Amino acid sequence: MLEKGKEILSQQPFSLLLGANLEVFETGFAEISLKMREEFKQNNGFAHGGIVSYLADNCITFAGASVLGSCVTSEYKVNYVRPAVGDLLVARSTVLYSGKHQSTCECKVYSQGNGEEKLVAVSLGTISKTGAL
Repeated sequence: MLEKGKEILSQQPFSLLLGANLEVFETGFAEISLKMREEFKQNNGFAHGGIVSYLADNCITFAGASVLGSCVTSEYKVNYVRPAVGDLLVARSTVLYSGKHQSTCECKVYSQGNGEEKLVAVSLGTISKTGAL
């Protein structure tokens, strides 16, 4: 399943541009990592909220796809908990509920650095099945 997920990620030009890596892809769960780069930071040196939001959105969609197949994000929200600093951002998403055509997923985004992992954002989203396979 992980290899299929990596193939799908490799077809996402924006994910390739950012350098995202699908680390785990199994039924009901996904994990995506992203090495921090200077270009991802805002003026205070934290990861830009758009980068954190991208990770949450894409990870939620992968978790949803693990139970639905081909899908897209219908909606999601992000609560930023603290500024994201560190060398690596990691998003972990879990399917909370899934029906035939949509699933509800949560995602927690963490920053890693200096041997520590800190929660930086929490997200909740609805993922909808598409007709494509």
